[in-house]
Amino acid sequence: MIVRMTSAVARGLLVATLIMTPALVLPGLSSDSTQIVLLVALLAAVLTFVEYNSTFPSIVEFRDAAPFNRLRFAALLSTVFLLSAILKGITSPTVLTNALTSIGIIVGNAIDFPYSPVRLVVLMLPADAGFETVSFVRTAAGLAYLISLIAMTAFLVLVRILNWPARSGAFNVWVNLPLFDPTAGGDVLERLQRDARINIALGFLLPFLVPAVVKLAADLIDPITLQNPQTLIWTISAWAFLPASIIMRGIAMGKIADMIGEKRRRAYAEAAEDTRQGYQPA
Repeated sequence: MIVRMTSAVARGLLVATLIMTPALVLPGLSSDSTQIVLLVALLAAVLTFVEYNSTFPSIVEFRDAAPFNRLRFAALLSTVFLLSAILKGITSPTVLTNALTSIGIIVGNAIDFPYSPVRLVVLMLPADAGFETVSFVRTAAGLAYLISLIAMTAFLVLVRILNWPARSGAFNVWVNLPLFDPTAGGDVLERLQRDARINIALGFLLPFLVPAVVKLAADLIDPITLQNPQTLIWTISAWAFLPASIIMRGIAMGKIADMIGEKRRRAYAEAAEDTRQGYQPA
């Protein structure tokens, strides 16, 4: 119990740190913005603590299937911190911010080719957007998209080469997939395979669909500017992180479906072997 509570406290503090990162890195934030960030960070920390301190799961998936959530958290924290540092470098440049900005410019220009997600994000900006805004959005989008690709590649290696999650022991579907109801109807294996394909397809399409939807709704949604840096950071981070997270979820559910299918085949083979040998179970 003490170990579980300590782990839950540590996770809550890490989530609070993630939410407060832009406010801690960026200079000159108003007191109202700071209070809102502290309130949101405290709420997120409490929710995380309650989730991981409880024996019974609620909404967090793959809670006991490390390092799925750790990898996603590391990707989001890296994205938020790097974008905050680059944005800080616009007004308060340092050696670190200049180095990160140079790396981001190289990555952003490399990924900014026709019909790429980064190009669509840049085209999402209003026609009168300043050079500084366009440059930062291109740099931030390229860097955030690269981090998401690295996270997905690392998770794919964990699944295909390191045999996640089987290497951690028995996989409890109820604990790790609390929102998935095995008794909802239909074959569990087919439902997992269907959900995996839907998640992967949706995650692949979102980076292309979101900029198009925002561009079409430009009259209803305020255009992206540097006036609210925290909103800009979280917008770019969410644009890159959510599709990657959905794709990783699809890969994970596909792996679980493969594990269930393999277990079924072994059970059928053992039953057929028992029948062949003339053994009838009681």
